[in-house]
Amino acid sequence: MSEPTRPIPVVERDEGAEGADGGLDQSASAASYEPHPTLESEPKATRFWSGRRVPAALVALVILAAAGLLLYDVSAVRAGRDAMSWRQTLADELATRTLDDTAVLVGAGVAAALGLWLIVLAATPGLRALLPMRRTHPDVRAVLHRDAAAMVLRDRAMEVSGVQSVRVRMKRSKVDVRALSHFRELDDVRADLDTTLGDGIKELGLGRAPGLSVRVARPGKKG
Repeated sequence: MSEPTRPIPVVERDEGAEGADGGLDQSASAASYEPHPTLESEPKATRFWSGRRVPAALVALVILAAAGLLLYDVSAVRAGRDAMSWRQTLADELATRTLDDTAVLVGAGVAAALGLWLIVLAATPGLRALLPMRRTHPDVRAVLHRDAAAMVLRDRAMEVSGVQSVRVRMKRSKVDVRALSHFRELDDVRADLDTTLGDGIKELGLGRAPGLSVRVARPGKKG
């Protein structure tokens, strides 16, 4: 006896999903729905920090090359040789150009942008696609990829009766769900999605409780 077929998750398409007024035919309760926490209050889980090996390696190479070249030129001058032409030109430019010169302003802007970029990299953990999970053991840390979490919730949503297609966007603090329902009342479908996806989020075991926002609409007329 063959096993019963299960609905295949389908990503909602923008074409044909709009009504005559250009918007989705949403239920009233779905349009005013506010995200709500789906996990009990727990200590904030810490995110993994990115190693950022490529930016660190590039900065180290640039600093090493500049320091080595400058040290070589200074040593050559100490030995009685003339300074390199680039250092003489640089010294002359710094002595003659004013602070409001275009080249000086451009150079200062580039240096400030690079410095700000390095500060941001040093002060932020990165790895935004990884969601930290609850720590059941003090020596073990785990994360869940956003795409994997969204796929799990999408599969759970497709099991709800009346759901034709669904799109799940997994963010750091909220799960945004948009579904199309081809039968049943929209409010009933949304209520079932609230319950099913709320349980699904709890089963993900995330360390931080994301909010849940669900919108249900009718498919647009073809043609």
